Amino acid sequence: MQKAKVYFTKEIAPEALVRLYDAVGKELKGRVAVKLHSGEKGNQNYVRPEFVRKIIERVNGTVVECNTAYEGARNETAKHQKLMADHGWSKVFAVDIMDGNGEMTLPVKNGKVLKENVVGEHLKNYDSMLVLSHFKGHPMGGFGGALKQLSIGCASSSGKALIHSAGKDTNQETCWDHLPPQDKFLESMADAASTVVEFFHGNIVYLNMMVNLSVDCDCCAVAEDPCMKDIGMVASLDPVAIDRACLDFVYASKDRGRDHFLERVESRHGTHTVDAAAELQIGTKEYELVSID
Repeated sequence: MQKAKVYFTKEIAPEALVRLYDAVGKELKGRVAVKLHSGEKGNQNYVRPEFVRKIIERVNGTVVECNTAYEGARNETAKHQKLMADHGWSKVFAVDIMDGNGEMTLPVKNGKVLKENVVGEHLKNYDSMLVLSHFKGHPMGGFGGALKQLSIGCASSSGKALIHSAGKDTNQETCWDHLPPQDKFLESMADAASTVVEFFHGNIVYLNMMVNLSVDCDCCAVAEDPCMKDIGMVASLDPVAIDRACLDFVYASKDRGRDHFLERVESRHGTHTVDAAAELQIGTKEYELVSID
């Protein structure tokens, strides 16, 4: 597999997201789903709607989310819709809770753990996807980026349970009693991500924002404040390369919060998700960094 191109800018601004998208050279067509993290109630680190408004308008996209598999403000459709309004998403954009009316199953081809992935049924209503990821840490996965958005992010509540239990349980209440060895969970994420990549047949663009770099995910109602200064933003057509590049930026950083961030990544063996996804051939860890500054 050839090296993937990952486009980078130090500029952190709404206009820079549009320039990154244009640099990639892939025009998303038809009905465009914009997968992002809306932020759990109480979370202070999620990227706000105004910051991503220009890029979402650029692709004429619909903001899509799925319900969670844990208690909170997003585990039921009505509550989730209220949060989308409270956080300003549905005041600015069309919003779709993709598993609000059901779910559908996608087969996992040559998966490491899963045989199938369960996603929001409305995924079938879209022709292409913009994966707009806030790169940060994660309590269970070590870090969250494009691969997490593709996998847990697009999974329905029961699909999330299936991933977290490595294929053992689709019940959002009992799946937490069946937590697998860590690498099996991470491989399940890679398996799930592969099905969404396959579903869109290459009609996906990935944008990662290395901002508000907390060790905690936007899914945490009580999250630690950022421990590192903002690094910049990247874009690619390759979900493996873009996440690997973000990790490499953190490893290369001289920020005094770097070690704290990496402790979260490494204690959860987070890089294994990237390795597993590369082995599934949905992308490559080999990339060429192209600055657009």
